[in-house]
Amino acid sequence: MARPFHHPAVDEITLDGILYALSDPTRRSIVGKLLADGEMNCGQACKALPPSTVSHHHRILRENGLIRSERRGVEVINSARREEVERRFPGLLDAILNQTAT
Repeated sequence: MARPFHHPAVDEITLDGILYALSDPTRRSIVGKLLADGEMNCGQACKALPPSTVSHHHRILRENGLIRSERRGVEVINSARREEVERRFPGLLDAILNQTAT
């Protein structure tokens, strides 16, 4: 049986954790896609990367409170925790992702 995913509570999400998770351009791209598309499976997020690399990036994003992962059959579906992060750090995601886009 697969281990359950750990998702930090909103009050456990830290500024340092968010900045660390989004310091990598691949992870910023994943979060940007999730915010635009709503949710996606691991294969859709990073088609050009090996599965172990995709899993690593999703783990970092999940452990730092930026995404929620849910098993649906054999797939893992990821979605952004935008509302929760926005409640904890208003405007932070937009500031980081908009700066990256320019």
